[in-house]
Amino acid sequence: MQVAHSASDALWYLPFVLPICIFVAWNDMRVMKIPNVAVYALVAVFAVTGLITLDLEVYAWRWLNLVVMLVIGMVLNAAGVLGAGDAKFAAAAAPFVALSDLPVMLYILAACAAGGYLVHRLVKVSPLRKLVPEWESWSSGKRFPMGFPLGAALAFYLAIPLI
Repeated sequence: MQVAHSASDALWYLPFVLPICIFVAWNDMRVMKIPNVAVYALVAVFAVTGLITLDLEVYAWRWLNLVVMLVIGMVLNAAGVLGAGDAKFAAAAAPFVALSDLPVMLYILAACAAGGYLVHRLVKVSPLRKLVPEWESWSSGKRFPMGFPLGAALAFYLAIPLI
């Protein structure tokens, strides 16, 4: 699978982005919230690493991805499709994704959402649940912690050139 960023770019992004993605997934499953600090951290990582890895013109245009995704996220949040934290995290992740890679990213996100939902629901009814019995996502009814697949999708997308 080809993506617009290189292995070198991935090595710049992943050491900073991966811990944020793990934190977002963990926190969203634990308390069903994605903290703003994680969103701000992801934006800060792009602000610095994007300057290092991208041409200045490409870097500037990638900020438009954040704005467009934030508007789409706000509309989806207002419609009750996803939470505000999910919308903000998706917007913060958007500058890392080249517009030409949007179809690839959507496939990755769909796979991560389906896989994440399946894994979360299976663990919920398995003995593994006892490892973290206090997680709010176990008793959230139909609500699902989208931070889990959103973080996974960004991490997988960025890691593709390393595979």
